[in-house]
Amino acid sequence: MAVVGLAASSLVLAGCSSERGEGGSDGSSSEGGSGTSSETGEAAGPTTFTFASSSDPASLDPAFASDGESFRVARQMFEGLVGVEPGTADPAPLLAESWDVSDDGLEYTFQLKEGVSFHDGTPFNGDAVCFNFDRWDGFTGIAASESMSYYWGKVNGGYEGAGKYASCEAPDDATAVITLSSPLPELVAALSLPAFSMQSPTALAEYGADEVGGSEDAPTLPEYATDHPTGTGPFTFESWSPGENVTLAANTEYWGEQGQITTVIFPVISDATARRQALEAGDIDGYDLVGPADVVALEDAGYTIENRDPFNVLYLGMNQAVPELADIRVRQAIAHAIDKDALVAATLPEGTLVATNFVPPSVRGHSDDVPTYDFDQDEARSLLAEAGVSDLTLNFTYPTNVSRPYMPTPEQVFERIAADLEEVGITVEATPLPWSPDYLDRIQGGADHGLHLLGWTGDYNDTYNFIGVFFGAQSNEWGFDDPALFESLSTARVATDEAEQTSLYEEANVQIMENLPGIPIAHPVPSLAFRPGVENYPASPVQDEVYNVITLTD
Repeated sequence: MAVVGLAASSLVLAGCSSERGEGGSDGSSSEGGSGTSSETGEAAGPTTFTFASSSDPASLDPAFASDGESFRVARQMFEGLVGVEPGTADPAPLLAESWDVSDDGLEYTFQLKEGVSFHDGTPFNGDAVCFNFDRWDGFTGIAASESMSYYWGKVNGGYEGAGKYASCEAPDDATAVITLSSPLPELVAALSLPAFSMQSPTALAEYGADEVGGSEDAPTLPEYATDHPTGTGPFTFESWSPGENVTLAANTEYWGEQGQITTVIFPVISDATARRQALEAGDIDGYDLVGPADVVALEDAGYTIENRDPFNVLYLGMNQAVPELADIRVRQAIAHAIDKDALVAATLPEGTLVATNFVPPSVRGHSDDVPTYDFDQDEARSLLAEAGVSDLTLNFTYPTNVSRPYMPTPEQVFERIAADLEEVGITVEATPLPWSPDYLDRIQGGADHGLHLLGWTGDYNDTYNFIGVFFGAQSNEWGFDDPALFESLSTARVATDEAEQTSLYEEANVQIMENLPGIPIAHPVPSLAFRPGVENYPASPVQDEVYNVITLTD
């Protein structure tokens, strides 16, 4: 999210390229999806890579998805104008080789990669780019709901001309010009999201991609989103058996280096322990969201652990709709009561950073000047007494039966925080709830919660994608109304000068921690595990992990 400044005056970005088009790190590649022996250089047979998913994808059309498992599959089949620089959260050229941004931040001219076709043979060109942008902005009805096209609504701010997108023109096959009605400096970074992947206009039209049925609460996907996803990526769709697996095959006409993998299978294994057991049994090649307790045991047994750089935040939310929590002294007392260093050491993976901001240090706008609330339980007791609530009782809601990248063991985190609070005289009323749908419904749906655990993994490298999501407007999660903070974030979001925007976001982070709506706890390191022989896995802080670069040595 450090790219917000890309929308500053007349920038050209070229020369760097996404790793997904470059094959494995050893430079080996092959046409037609055949593998290559790393020792002899001789052609190898078909190679399958099996990676366990924690759930089904919600949709095979990434424009109608917002979840990690949908995006994991989508990244293999689809590509956007903008990719991600390998190993970072920063944008890089992909289907657009470069771009220019006008001085006023309203016109983006993308120079497109030539000679690229979609899986169905439809040419990728300027007209295809405009078709996709106009499609997103033209969503209506259920297709325009938050449960479907979440990211276009959030990033663009509306549909059918009501948001920032104004128009797209294609002066020629190799150029697309996007015009905005008002500045959106995060646009380039946002375009790295799978939700904004380029899709075949032919397939979208032929298979009724926008014909969403059902209701907003229970939408039904069109045929395109279940059976005919069509992109430009290194793998093509083979089959989806809901609840069982998704299977992809090598795109033999891929414009880049196909690499060794000829088949990708995503079996659905919802339980973290079952995923570990499947790896140990040799049924899968790898899996995500490894529990901290499993990391050392798997490494000792010879499995490979890959850690993503922390690009997330785990926090304790404090709902100010609860009268006691509306008192800043009570919120400060809770912050002083928690031993974050001990919590991180006991419950989170090695390498986890203790948080002081709601954005990780790698994001531009992170401030070293925010107020901090050191572990001091005597100060916590003093503040509670000053507030007149020395016998305070608070509801504490936490999720069960779930592992998140920012919170692999929620129950353990809850137990540590609850013990710290009890130590300073705060009585905790525990409310454990299953993650889906009860937990998020309670936290985001009303005032019947006090403290809660939640977090966020950044979608792309932009400060607003963290603190704007949390504090950009009133929400049931936090229960406060702070027009000054909302205005600060709105102003920072549209600042087109990078230095000015950085300063505004730093000031906003100070403002947030002075008001203390919640307590940022940590930036955990998510871990993946693989069997021996899986090499060159492209671990990415934003999970931009495309499997054509993987090498299997046995």
